[in-house]
Amino acid sequence: MGLSATAAITAVLVDDERLAREELEFLLRDYPEIEVAGIAENGVQALEVIEKIEPDIVFLDVQMPGLDGLGLIRRLQEKNFHLPFFIMASAFDQYAVEAFRLEAMDYLLKPIEKERLDQTIERAKRFLATPQPAESQKSGPLKTKLVLKTGQRNLLVDVADVIFAQISGGIITIVTRSGSGESTYRTIDELQSELDADVFWRVHRGFLVNINRIREVNPWFHSSLILKMDDPKATEIPVSRAQAKRLKAFLNL
Repeated sequence: MGLSATAAITAVLVDDERLAREELEFLLRDYPEIEVAGIAENGVQALEVIEKIEPDIVFLDVQMPGLDGLGLIRRLQEKNFHLPFFIMASAFDQYAVEAFRLEAMDYLLKPIEKERLDQTIERAKRFLATPQPAESQKSGPLKTKLVLKTGQRNLLVDVADVIFAQISGGIITIVTRSGSGESTYRTIDELQSELDADVFWRVHRGFLVNINRIREVNPWFHSSLILKMDDPKATEIPVSRAQAKRLKAFLNL
């Protein structure tokens, strides 16, 4: 994920203490590059907010009743969700080792000091400015054909004819101009690893689209985008905030 000088860094704040959330939100007003896109009061609520917004960074309280901060990260990992950068916060340093084991980007002690937050924001900007390797891209030859299961038939389709793939209820459906069928792949990541990453973009956690098959790109709420695809139903597909930045840059919007 790259970051231009003027791009906003989308952030979600997660803390069960209202005063702590408000204090952090107040401190972040000094950083115009940070856009607070969502707030959650507990781990369960945070799970929903993070999956919906797909933020760049998450300021995450470690100790929360029910699903705590470390448990939230594990839950997202179990779901194979593309993780944001986590900045953990706690009044105690005893959780730091486990936080970094779970690949947290930074660990802040409460009460958060402005000078220490400056360092964290600079670190976040460096991380986001560094191109991240495609997690699902493999070094072997890419597929030119895919199998679509329709009833008892296994149809072979050209990859170039694929418009988008969607996962729902653990089943991946692949849509082409001539129809649709169930994929033999188990996950979107697994499917994406077999395709050209420059052509097939994971615009949202549930969708993989062929950018050559996008018919329209329209603004959506919270500075995001919605795509209208080139299939007979003109399917509309939401674009996550992080991928909206990439798409806008690609299309010079």
